[in-house]
Amino acid sequence: MGLTADPGNCAATTPRMDAISCARVFPARLSALPEIVAFIADTGARTGVPPGPCQRLTLLVEELFTNTVAHGHRGESDAPVRVELEVGPGRFTMTYEDTAPPYDPFIGVQPPDEAADVEERPVGGLGVLLVATLARDVEYRRIGDTNRIRLVMASPA
Repeated sequence: MGLTADPGNCAATTPRMDAISCARVFPARLSALPEIVAFIADTGARTGVPPGPCQRLTLLVEELFTNTVAHGHRGESDAPVRVELEVGPGRFTMTYEDTAPPYDPFIGVQPPDEAADVEERPVGGLGVLLVATLARDVEYRRIGDTNRIRLVMASPA
């Protein structure tokens, strides 16, 4: 399955035309992160999503993207990472796809032990917990050679 997208177009995605979808593909390189952040901000501005939900989504995508580069591909590569944003009434949906080895980041996600000192807490896992907490719905699926993470966030109408 190839990850492709038209970098400049957004389109209505439902028969009732009540949702707009925009998608872009980026290389799995940390230097692409500013482009991803700009894509989210631009899509939010073009579709009327307030800055707050866009900033929360940016935080989530930064976490997913950094994990893809560092852990999925074990370093920077030209492997594609596809980010699709769909804006509909009361919701902002992001579909994040990469071609790293299969990995469901949400298996076994546990809240940290709040009674433990910072030094006693294990390293790692807080970013995925953040993603699972900020999104209204979270879904992971492996489709062909692609990891697909879908996040749905509430957005003011």
